[in-house]
Amino acid sequence: MFRKIIDLRSRPAFLHDFYGATPGTPGFETARWLNRRVGTRGDDAHFTRSHTLEGYLADVREAGITAAAIIGRDTPGVSTSNDRVHELVAGRPELIGIGSVDPQRQGTAAAVAEAGRAIAALGLKGINLEPGFLDPAIAFDDPSLLPVYDACDQLKVPVFLMTGPTTPDPRFNDPAPVGRIARSFPTLNIVIHHGFWPHVAEIVGIAFRYPNVHIVPDMYLFLPGSRLYVEAANGFLRDQLLFGSSYPFRPMKQTVEDFLKLGFDGAVLDGLLFDNARRLLALDL
Repeated sequence: MFRKIIDLRSRPAFLHDFYGATPGTPGFETARWLNRRVGTRGDDAHFTRSHTLEGYLADVREAGITAAAIIGRDTPGVSTSNDRVHELVAGRPELIGIGSVDPQRQGTAAAVAEAGRAIAALGLKGINLEPGFLDPAIAFDDPSLLPVYDACDQLKVPVFLMTGPTTPDPRFNDPAPVGRIARSFPTLNIVIHHGFWPHVAEIVGIAFRYPNVHIVPDMYLFLPGSRLYVEAANGFLRDQLLFGSSYPFRPMKQTVEDFLKLGFDGAVLDGLLFDNARRLLALDL
């Protein structure tokens, strides 16, 4: 059966060495290592196809993905500017742009202004924050982030939060602060990339309490302990769980195929793969 699919976490390799842009570098080997860790079958350097935009788009099409969200990043280690994201997605209906800001580097006022520009002037569909990857790392409810949350709330776009076990200090992979943000901003849609794995039960519990919390487990959906995401999505979480491939760290086509075999109820699949993301990002697809 043909299904429409929105991939809510994707980046072509050419964007940064961390994604495997340059063979022979530590970043390239890290990309291969991550692929092996999260269950890539076959070539762990498959992502070299996306050393060109044409190759990346070919992967999107061959995976049967309707649209892929390119996630901007603004951290000391990995940065993809909002203008670069806009350049890539403009005029390409297969691509969706998500911007990013860093209140620590920019200052809170400038970060709020940049978030507004990314949405209003560049047409990006949300703002990505990575507090645990800053230097120094900060919590998700750090006071410097609150004006950015408020700006996204006023702009009516979701905020995307980077989580997961690759956070340099695991203390900053704690779901509890997200519950406090969800309570303080009840109309703000919060999207959790990497699903706070391995703290699956904790984030599922927070999403139970706060329907404005959305979970994209992406590549961690295929690791031990992730069955709870599936059980929850077959029940109360059906409108709050979304598909992401985490490309280049997992092949798109394989991830779609693996997702369909996890035991999701057929009645919820269209929502998980497409409808939830379309509604969240207010897309006309």
